[in-house]
Amino acid sequence: MMMSKESLNNCDNRNRPGIVLLITLVVLVVLSTLAYILTGRLSAHRHRDQYIIDYSQARYGCDSAVKYALATLENLEPEVISRPDEPDFSDLFAMSDEQYEEMLDQWAARMGIVRNKDSDVDEDITDVDDVNEIDDVNDINDVIGFTEINDPNAVEIQGPYGPPWPFVTEPAEFEVGTAKVKIEIEDENAKYPLGWAVLADTKVEREAKAGLETFCEWMEFDKERIDLLKDDLKKISERKQFELEFKPTTTTVRTPSRSTSSSGRTTTTRSRITRKTISAAAQIVEQTSNFSRLFHSSLIDTEALARPTIESETRKESALKYMGMWATRKVNINTAPRHVLEAAFAFGGDADKIAQEIIVRRRIKPFKDFKELRTTLLGYSDSIEKCEKYITTVSTCFTIKVTAVSGVAEASAIIAITKDGKKIQRIAIINS
Repeated sequence: MMMSKESLNNCDNRNRPGIVLLITLVVLVVLSTLAYILTGRLSAHRHRDQYIIDYSQARYGCDSAVKYALATLENLEPEVISRPDEPDFSDLFAMSDEQYEEMLDQWAARMGIVRNKDSDVDEDITDVDDVNEIDDVNDINDVIGFTEINDPNAVEIQGPYGPPWPFVTEPAEFEVGTAKVKIEIEDENAKYPLGWAVLADTKVEREAKAGLETFCEWMEFDKERIDLLKDDLKKISERKQFELEFKPTTTTVRTPSRSTSSSGRTTTTRSRITRKTISAAAQIVEQTSNFSRLFHSSLIDTEALARPTIESETRKESALKYMGMWATRKVNINTAPRHVLEAAFAFGGDADKIAQEIIVRRRIKPFKDFKELRTTLLGYSDSIEKCEKYITTVSTCFTIKVTAVSGVAEASAIIAITKDGKKIQRIAIINS
């Protein structure tokens, strides 16, 4: 049955609003999508521009802090403190969280405070003459008022210079423009010199290997991780081996002498021989610079070394924290922890016994020089004598870590320096 023309027109009229509505919806969806894409791109662009501004501010703050730190280093005179009747920092790296918390409680008791994470009350101690006489932290509540510390990081074990190991001074924090800056100075002679593992002297190869393995075992490395580290170090030793002792050397340099004839032509005559003496100090600086680059290159898997062995609210331990990556040659017996001391005295024998004696005695009075160490530990004088070139009582190598944060951007720099009195020699700077 055929529909009339009038009927068809009526049907079209009835469908037209639906078609218009559908087209309108499609247009709105397209426009909304375009608006969303445009808004996203504008937002990303704004974020990118803001990050560039933040990073510029952070980089400026970091660079300014680096200049400030280097300018004030001459006045840095790190002094080791005595710690009679106080916990020693030496074994913190090997403690479980429970042992560490117990030690913090003992340390807090000696400072006259009780660590209580469940309380927000602070009350000063005023009714006791000598808090050092209190051995049991639980006895304090029965006799005196106390200060309760809610922040687990509020109490820290003092290091050899006062601030927590390996800091030489308390970290400095300040603002440069919109950037919040932090400067930390670490004692590199308090760490295990990685250069010992690639020594050129084959006479002490067995002792050097024993020292490395002692260090790794203290850091709870399994055999696979130790072997991987040895493989990395082997790659470095194939390129360059580490020297401990240097003597001035004289090199001969031939310089061709040139003369110009009357016709304007340059002719070469006989060579001129000159001799140049390179001091031991200059050779040490060159080696330090070379090995600093090698130890911070892709030849060493630093990510594996930085992997935490212990991580909690109050601390983070890793092998990298205790490794000297700046080609240091000696360990400071006044500032090194137990496993670093044992690695150093592996070159002479009786390493564990000597390390224990040093830890006990330096708490009362830091060692002044090598002679005092030898006379104080007279029973181990032969072993100590063999280690003279591996140890020191005064640190000369330090790293300055600068971190600047502005908004969401962060800039950092690490400067390694050697300091002999007022004389400062820059080893390297790493920016990131």
